[in-house]
Amino acid sequence: MAPTRIYVKAIKALQDTLGSSALHAMSHITGGGLTDNLPRVLPENLAASIDTASWQFSELFTWLQTQGNIEQSEMYRTFNCGVGFVIVVPKDKADAAIQTLNDAGEKAWQLGEMVKREADAVVYR
Repeated sequence: MAPTRIYVKAIKALQDTLGSSALHAMSHITGGGLTDNLPRVLPENLAASIDTASWQFSELFTWLQTQGNIEQSEMYRTFNCGVGFVIVVPKDKADAAIQTLNDAGEKAWQLGEMVKREADAVVYR
């Protein structure tokens, strides 16, 4: 376990590169995991479709899940599962955002996409 990461420098780099108006939403994924934290920054008509194959659980989260016999949905609800911060940008700015964040020392990737909300605010695929 590690202390909470602070992303100020990386976000500042992103603002400088893309402009503040390109940062549509940001969510620090702490207690409450993706399922509880991400919906707080989304408009009522949109949901986050999360591609669970876009990153790999660390050994720690795999161990916790196995030892605690924790269902996958509970892992996403309780832990960040290796996703510390989510930033929503326009689709045409995604590659530039990822490159800027990686250049700033973060490990960034496309986690998913925004879709029309039909039920849940976060959809796992």
